[in-house]
Amino acid sequence: MDISYMTRDGYLKLERELNELVKVKRKEIAAKIEHARSFGDIRENAEYHAAKEEQSMLEQKIGNLSARLASAQIIDNMDIPDDKAYVGATVKLKDLNSEEMMEYMLVSEAEADILENKLSVSSPVGRALLGKAVNEVVEIEVPAGLLKYQLTEIRRS
Repeated sequence: MDISYMTRDGYLKLERELNELVKVKRKEIAAKIEHARSFGDIRENAEYHAAKEEQSMLEQKIGNLSARLASAQIIDNMDIPDDKAYVGATVKLKDLNSEEMMEYMLVSEAEADILENKLSVSSPVGRALLGKAVNEVVEIEVPAGLLKYQLTEIRRS
């Protein structure tokens, strides 16, 4: 099983999601199945089949989350140098094409959320930033063209 590195916050978020699925969603779906069974013959009962399909997808998601948590290695910021960009670091970048400044936290794929400025280290930009130091310039070829960023700051919380 491959080890998946993630921040403590990311691990706790996945753990909360799994807990919600197991303790709440399972019961809700079981109630839907029981309700659909009360209609009688289940062979042609659309509500029953829809609830069973929902149950199957839920169990698959629970299995995936459980596996991700089981293979997770929580990153302790104290053990990682703060002079280079690694998982758990918050980096400030300057877009050398537009002069725009942006800030991202480098996280595992499981934690990535662009709306929260959490950038996966397996994305093209995240991969290019790994191991880089302040003032280094990275060039990333993407379908839209060549991106050029200068790393201006690295922080760890």
